[in-house]
Amino acid sequence: MSGGTALTAARAVLGRDLLRAWRRRGEIVQPLVFFTITVYLFPLAIGPAHDTLRVLLPSIVWVAVLLSMTLTLPDVFAADHADGSLDHLALSPHPLALLVLMKAGAHWLTGAAPLLVLGGLLCAVFGLETYTLRALLLGLLLGSPVLSLIGTLASALTVGLRGGTLLLALLTLPMYIPVLIFGTSAARNAALGIPVQAEMYLLAGLSVLALTLTPWATAAALRARLG
Repeated sequence: MSGGTALTAARAVLGRDLLRAWRRRGEIVQPLVFFTITVYLFPLAIGPAHDTLRVLLPSIVWVAVLLSMTLTLPDVFAADHADGSLDHLALSPHPLALLVLMKAGAHWLTGAAPLLVLGGLLCAVFGLETYTLRALLLGLLLGSPVLSLIGTLASALTVGLRGGTLLLALLTLPMYIPVLIFGTSAARNAALGIPVQAEMYLLAGLSVLALTLTPWATAAALRARLG
């Protein structure tokens, strides 16, 4: 099997998932609506204390992104499982780890990237300082791939299970905690004028670790579920 053939198959999987997401644009809009409502509810609860809101806003955005991405995780393999194409992926001569990596990439492009853009716009509307906003967006950019990769692994473990959505959330949320801690810590430090390089390096390290390990674990989980 040539590397070019495997890359062609990977591009085909990525393109197929992106096209499917485009045809089901409503499924992309739903997490964005949930994210917007979640972020906007907190100012109503906090009241007119603008200084308090600016301090809490990065943490609010991180939690809203985490929950919104969790909502989309059941869709990573659901359609492929329903139409039988997941079995073809598992039986493909191409590396399954590479193919599931492309599916995680499609999930990030359709599930995380729009949230980053929307989160930046909402934070600008609420008057978040520029330096803090940059730290927040950079942290989300570095940390959100971990959310997609771990979520894809959990989705593979629960594909085809009844009540799998609740189990999926129970599996993913504890593993998201380190990303949440480092991401919110970076934004808080930026608001206080403290350097944030350490948190950014940690988020980048988590992304590299997840990128290295989770595709293989996801491939093994799919073979175990389908076997």
